[in-house]
Amino acid sequence: MTNALPIGLFDSGVGGLTVLREVARQLPKESTLYFGDTARVPYGSKSRDVICRFSLEIAQFLLHEKVKMIVVACNTASAFALPSLRARFDVPIVGVVEPGAQSALSASRTGRIGVIGTEGTIESQAYSEAIHRLKSNLQVFGQACRLIVPLVEEGSLDKPVALEIVKEYLTPLMAKTVNTLVLGCTHYPLLKNLLARVAGPQVRLIDSAEETARAVGRQLKDLQLEAPVGAPLLRRFFVSDAPEKFEKIGQRFLGQAIPGVQRVDISTWI
Repeated sequence: MTNALPIGLFDSGVGGLTVLREVARQLPKESTLYFGDTARVPYGSKSRDVICRFSLEIAQFLLHEKVKMIVVACNTASAFALPSLRARFDVPIVGVVEPGAQSALSASRTGRIGVIGTEGTIESQAYSEAIHRLKSNLQVFGQACRLIVPLVEEGSLDKPVALEIVKEYLTPLMAKTVNTLVLGCTHYPLLKNLLARVAGPQVRLIDSAEETARAVGRQLKDLQLEAPVGAPLLRRFFVSDAPEKFEKIGQRFLGQAIPGVQRVDISTWI
């Protein structure tokens, strides 16, 4: 069996485009539909209840647009809302935390794993819990990085301040001799070179975007939902506010132009 319907992905804004980019690279025959909740970004400092409500609204919209799978391309929403989404909807739902945790476990040689992310992701302990479900005796150290998201969105990665901010956040983790570092925010793949430079060659970086795309591919194959050969390839984009700004900033994340972004009032979809 095959299924030509698109994969639906959502995030609080532009960060989830790094996941879409990997899905498009690894699964080039699959159509996609992306929603960025730009009217209510950021999610990282909001409560669990609010994130769950936002996520349910967005999932309703995606299903109305007829997607065959939902990818929660946001670490905070994956940390808080995944159980509610899976309990409510019948389509396969993939988050970014579980694939990243599995990859961190496989990569870690010493059992000392660092996680960097938003305040919400780190405070939720989602990565720590996911890793410990796989293997209980590993040590996981979290570090909230409040300033990295605006740094990325403002395109300031090549400025000296970027290096200083990354050093400030990574120094406590390096002091704990972690040998694996999970990039627990979808903005962080754009910082890979800088993070690797600060962490050093002994630290393996885990890109949740790459791992999530692999998990999506496995599920599509296992559930016989892969797109048929020759099916039209569609890339559709929706936001809850400021489509022009999304198009401009999103180019850096997706690596190409994003034309035709549509605005929708997401609060009506529940």
